[in-house]
Amino acid sequence: MELTELTKHLDKINVPRAGDRIYKDECVYSFDTPDTATGLYVSLTTFLGLGREHVARYYEHTGNAVYLHVKRTKKEIPSEEQGDGPEKKITRLAIGTVGGFMPDQQKYIYEETYQIVVLPDFLTIAYPESDLPEKVEQSVKTILQMEGAWAVAQVEAVASMWDGEVRVKSKHAANLKQLANGKKIPPSGWKCEKCDLTQNLWLNLTDGSVLCGRKFYDGSGGNGHAEEHYRATNYPMAVKLGTITKGGKADVFSYDEDDMVDDPNLTAHLAHWGINIAQMEKTDKSMIELELDLNQKFGEWVSLQEAASKLTPLYGPGYTGLTNLGNSCYLNSVMQMLFIIPDFVKRYVERAPTIFANNYNDPASDINVQMAKLGIGLLSGKYSDQPNKSGTDDESRQGIPPRMFKVLIGRGHAGFFSNRQQDAQEFLLYLINLLSRNNRHEVCPTECFKFKVEERYQCGKSNKVKYTNRPEYILPLPIPLDAAINKDEVATYEAQKKEAEDKGQKLDSSTLVRPRIKLSSCLESFSRTEIVEQFYSSALNEKTIAHKTTRLASFPDYLLIHLKKFTVKEDWTPIKLDVAVEMPDTVDLSFLRGNGLQSGEQLLPDGVTPPPPVYDAELLKELTDMGFPPNACKRALYFTKNQSLQAATNWAMEHITDSDFDEPFVPPGVDVKPDEDKFVPDQAALEMVMSMGFTQEQATKALKATNNNLERAADWIFSHQAELDSPETESNTTPPKESFRDGNSQYKLVGFISHMGTSTMVGHYVCHLLKEDRWVIFNDEKVALSENPPKELGYIYMYQRMD
Repeated sequence: MELTELTKHLDKINVPRAGDRIYKDECVYSFDTPDTATGLYVSLTTFLGLGREHVARYYEHTGNAVYLHVKRTKKEIPSEEQGDGPEKKITRLAIGTVGGFMPDQQKYIYEETYQIVVLPDFLTIAYPESDLPEKVEQSVKTILQMEGAWAVAQVEAVASMWDGEVRVKSKHAANLKQLANGKKIPPSGWKCEKCDLTQNLWLNLTDGSVLCGRKFYDGSGGNGHAEEHYRATNYPMAVKLGTITKGGKADVFSYDEDDMVDDPNLTAHLAHWGINIAQMEKTDKSMIELELDLNQKFGEWVSLQEAASKLTPLYGPGYTGLTNLGNSCYLNSVMQMLFIIPDFVKRYVERAPTIFANNYNDPASDINVQMAKLGIGLLSGKYSDQPNKSGTDDESRQGIPPRMFKVLIGRGHAGFFSNRQQDAQEFLLYLINLLSRNNRHEVCPTECFKFKVEERYQCGKSNKVKYTNRPEYILPLPIPLDAAINKDEVATYEAQKKEAEDKGQKLDSSTLVRPRIKLSSCLESFSRTEIVEQFYSSALNEKTIAHKTTRLASFPDYLLIHLKKFTVKEDWTPIKLDVAVEMPDTVDLSFLRGNGLQSGEQLLPDGVTPPPPVYDAELLKELTDMGFPPNACKRALYFTKNQSLQAATNWAMEHITDSDFDEPFVPPGVDVKPDEDKFVPDQAALEMVMSMGFTQEQATKALKATNNNLERAADWIFSHQAELDSPETESNTTPPKESFRDGNSQYKLVGFISHMGTSTMVGHYVCHLLKEDRWVIFNDEKVALSENPPKELGYIYMYQRMD
């Protein structure tokens, strides 16, 4: 009977082809996996994976009736057999995935069983089964053989892989300068030439210096002397001693290119320093192996947060953690923070059934579906059960992996698609923009963050004023170090630190004294009047100086504050300010209220057309070639009056942390004409979408909705069929007047994201949230009561307006 029912659906059975995505690792609507008690159902029509609670609903909407049911069980290896046999080779820089580090790989084995299931009655057919129709057999066999969608995404984000990792050939390899200084490097016994470290040592291939590498985020590593040497000499390439093998392989880093590179002439370059590759044995860990070591002990390292307190684990609804998918802690922290906000819960969790029902075509590529899936996963409690008292194994499986969400969010963005650490503030703004674009026909939950910024310019000669407004979602605050309230203590500590360094010693970390700054000082610095050069005064029809003040013309439901801790030193190297900012539990921001034109003020006249700015073409090219964004280059040349490359470069470095550094440049005092904001589709992307059979109008609409992102446009166009041919009336081409929520100026602190590390590109993020009148720490998959929330060390803060 089962085979008879199966044959009725043969016309809808498909065999996967190259390029098809096979979702056999996780449900597209939930976090059910083959390890879940009810297993996973993979459609033999669309290859979507579905959990038990979704598969029947999916069948009702699509009529796709045949599924491969995958169930995986974990069985404990008898204690007398544990440890026997060769240790499994790790070939992927990941934890808990195939080929990656499996914490329990020596204690358990995993067995998968398969069945063919036919809906609606869930008729089952054993697999393998000799009497299966050939098409079904081929479909199932191909699904099992092909990589799952997540594995394919990880291959695409090659940062997570080191077997077969392709390193770019260094531009210095062919003509590397090597000094004839007579220096020879011994085969062992190396030590840093500037300190006593004997590990993590790098040989500079130009002058033969042996110096220690950078410090890792857990405190291990080196003192950074190799990098300091590069900044002093510009000798670009170094090889890690101890990683050199007889096969001519080694870790080679190019400081100039800021990446691990391939040096095809490594044998000759090493021979210059007396190193015979044929006699070398690998004695030190490569950078990838070190990163794996750090990942493997990562759970131990993060448990040290709030180390002075005993962390009590929390489980259940609202206390589900997120698994770290290779430096995805920035994403995890942001998403935990968003889903304590009622607007996000109402939009994505309470309305999840409607969202799911509206997209049974390609749910893995729909941002609203994946937001709903993530929200339910975090708040339902389904994936956060308290472990049995008998052991700790269940505890290690707490948390859900945001795989599909990370892949979807990263498409079109090289940084967020990779497995490298990213800036949480940049990601939050990127996500807000993405969600806003995908909620154009209804109120987007990100509106709870939006506020109006009022900028007042007063002409220095005519005293007439100009008011401009713009929307913002995050309030960036400078950190005025000169406003520290413990300057004497800091000065004493710095003197002691320098004295110790001069002696080749280090101060105990417990003696660290950070500059302490009040939030009020940051707010005063933000609101302080500043002088604007090159301001075009329409009253004078010339450029002059103006006095600018910035205020908030509206107060949002939730105010996000970004402390600008990342800046550049005098030598232009990036640095993170190690400061403590006293963030109060409640704050009144009434003094920041902007009220527009005041009695007695005269406005600068409108309608005066200024001459267009002139940029020196040669200087503009030189600046762009140095790597500065084009809009930043225009800003630099405008404000330095095209004086010189040095002046423009200095200006760019001084303003590199400005929030509008790479925004389209409009000279101060100049109004933006409405038609200058008209959307212009990327021509190559437009032609590509049209080649898929869509009209120019349809392709333009898709590109406009996705900000000219070709891959997102392709996804959008197939999931918004109803909108493709809707007429472009005035109502949907002219944007409505922007609205802003507003209320009183009193706020209470309800969450903050902290960053540990020296750069946004390394380190670790954790999130603290005020839930049920108690502080909770969300540290990837670990969720616990916070006894001593480090409020003064945060990076992004979320304040809720008080009623």
